[in-house]
Parts: sequence; structure tokens; C-alpha cells
Amino acid sequence: MNILILGSGGREHAFAWKIAQSPLCSNIFVAPGNAGTAQIANNLPIGYNDFEQIAAAVLAHHIDLVVVGPEEPLVKGVRDYFASRADLSHVLMVGPDSKGAMLEGSKDFSKNFMVKYGVPTAKSQTFTKDTLAEGLAYLAAQKLPIVLKADGLAAGKGVIIAQTLEEAQTSLTEMLVDAKFGDASSKVVIEEFLTGIELSVFVLTDGVSYKILPEAKDYKRIGEADTGLNTGGMGAVSPVPFATEKFMHLVEENVVKPTLKGLQAEGIKYNGFIFIGLMNHEGEPYVIEYNARMGDPETEVVLPRIESDLLTLLLATAKGELEQAEFTVSKQHAVTTVVVAGGYPGDYRKGDVIVGYEAIEDATIFHAGTKLDGDLVVTNGGRVMALTGVSNTLERAIQKSQKAAQGVLFDGKYYRKDIGLDVLRYS
Repeated sequence: MNILILGSGGREHAFAWKIAQSPLCSNIFVAPGNAGTAQIANNLPIGYNDFEQIAAAVLAHHIDLVVVGPEEPLVKGVRDYFASRADLSHVLMVGPDSKGAMLEGSKDFSKNFMVKYGVPTAKSQTFTKDTLAEGLAYLAAQKLPIVLKADGLAAGKGVIIAQTLEEAQTSLTEMLVDAKFGDASSKVVIEEFLTGIELSVFVLTDGVSYKILPEAKDYKRIGEADTGLNTGGMGAVSPVPFATEKFMHLVEENVVKPTLKGLQAEGIKYNGFIFIGLMNHEGEPYVIEYNARMGDPETEVVLPRIESDLLTLLLATAKGELEQAEFTVSKQHAVTTVVVAGGYPGDYRKGDVIVGYEAIEDATIFHAGTKLDGDLVVTNGGRVMALTGVSNTLERAIQKSQKAAQGVLFDGKYYRKDIGLDVLRYS
């Protein structure tokens, strides 16, 4: 089979790496890909939102299955586009249509969905520019800290946790009136702040049947001990010790099943991944957010723990036959550490030559912000590489990941040296 993966990050490299292990796989194409995917697949110089060019490539390369990595093409309707063309009707796809992707594309939609179908979540209310005065008054009546979320996609930057009323009211005004996050903040969801331990649960579903994938914990802050600015993710760990059998049973019964029943009730034939961002609040799971795709860098610790043939699972998902698919998970621990360009998540350099990674033997390298410059691999993004260590013990997996991160060399490199240590202490 010929597979096309849309995207250019560590998540997409991890998908290509895992799919390439399947005996069903003939050729893998990645659009646009990175220097890592170029080693195991055929990179296509096509943007993942360029649906016409993607369609042309699908036909030219006889693609049987399209796997959509990022959220943006899903929200913009790549599945809808394929469904609208008779010449693409034979092509299988893993990823929801634009209506299903609204779980991620609109915080207001997802919060209303959760309330409607009884999915536990923090209480919230949504405001627009026209209801700014009501929003300011609402903030004055809430407990602090308080969370403000841009309704639409904001490249992971649309969430503000305000510690004071002044900060909250100023932020709401900036988001609605000054369009701080562009069109994404034309609506703002004001949400109760929940305390507890965060984790991510991933579900693969064909719209009826589902498989709960290995859970993970990621590290969003740039600084050690979870300090500093938010990033796209500085590392991840799987499994998570506080995701006990009892807790995961509650997740399945109170979150996963109501979510799928709600999608069915809304007439949404959801096909693909559902990323469920959870808070373990006093032993109960509360949903912070949905995403309509796998997380990054969580994919880099989730996929190495799946023992089953991933391509078989994806095909079963696309065909609506997931219930019959074999699914087994390793008990091993996986830890990934992300090395980033100096200055990230602010302004950062590109084009620095990366060396040292060729000598890494005891970890898997997933490229993210890299590209080929002749025979050289150079930096091409804020998050440059994710280094994943797998072992029978968490401590050893941490050591493997950190040693590999230390071995990747380029000017201005930075990485957190505490990935997984909090989970190790918890264990």
C-alpha cells in the first residue's frame, strides 16, 4: 500500500517510522515532511493546507491511505474536500471531517458539546466583542485564577491563566477588542480554573468502535520545574502512574463513551484520533480540551508503546472495522526530550547545522523542525528534534532520552533536564 502523511513535525516522523514497520506498507510519502522523514519516506514539497496539490499527489502516486497529522487541514475540511471529488472517493483517510474537527476548532462548540452530553468539565461561559461588558462583570464575580481561551485555533498560544482580576479583564479586552489572537479570539471562553494533575488520553475511533491508546503526560513550559512561557511541548512520558486502572475506567465510562455517543447523536461520523486533555481533579477526570488529532510530542512516546501493526489499525479505522483489529500495548516506559532552538518559544534562529545525532544508538530520533541543506541537516523550526528512550524502567528511559538530547549539537540548543523526574518521584 502507498501511504501519504500530511505534516512536517515530530508527530509525522513518528507516524512514518511506525507505519514503515508494517509488512502492508509499500511506499510512504510525507507532505511536506522534514529531514527525518526524508530518510524513510518520500517528501513532497506541498503544504498540508493545499488541498488541490495534495489531491494531485494522491492520484499521481496512487495513494491508498491518507493520514492527517496537524489540526489545521482537518478544521479547514481536507476530508470534506476529498469527499466532494468522485476521483478521490476510493482513497481512505484517517482524520475527521470539518464538523468533527470542531471539537478542536472551536472551544465554544466543544464546551457546549461537553455540557450537552454530560462530559465532566470546568464551568464556563463564552463572550464576544458585543458582550464585552457582560464578560468583564462575569470575571469580577469569579474565583481566581481564571482561564481565558480563544475560541479558534491559535497555534497553541490562545490560552491565558490570569492570576488577578485586572489581568483577566485586560486580557479579555485585548482578545476581543484588539484581536490579540486574530480571528481565533473573536469569541473567548472564560473557564473555571481546575487544580490537579494533567494527563492526555488518546482514542482511535472509526465512529462506533474505539481503542484507547497509551496515555501520556507532556511538559508545556519552557523552563524546568514547569516555569516560563508555554511551548508546543518540551517532552513527554508514557505510561503515567497516576492513570490507575480505576481512574482509566472512569475516563472510559464518563468521558470516552459519552463523547462518542454525543458525536453519533450530532450526526458526526467521526473517523480518526481524539486527543482528550484531562485533569485528574480529586480522583475524577475533567476534560480540559479536545483535539482532533494526536499530540506532539506525546505521539513520540505513545507510538513506541503500541505493539500492534499501526497500519492495520489505521486501515481498520478508515474502513469502519476497528472493532475486529488486534490491539496490544507494551508495558515498557517511554520518555521523549525535545531539543529546541535558542530563543524558542520567542524569536529563534533557523539554518544552524545539526551534528552529533548520527552517533546516537540507544534512543529513537524524531525530527521536527529540520530540513536538508545539501548534505547537511539544519534547524528549521523552534522544536528541532524529539529524542525517545524506551526501557523496562522509567528511570532508565529518562536516562536514555536525556543522554540522546545531550548528544544532539547545534548553536543555541536548549532542552529541559527534568523531563519525567516528577513522574519518577510520584512512582
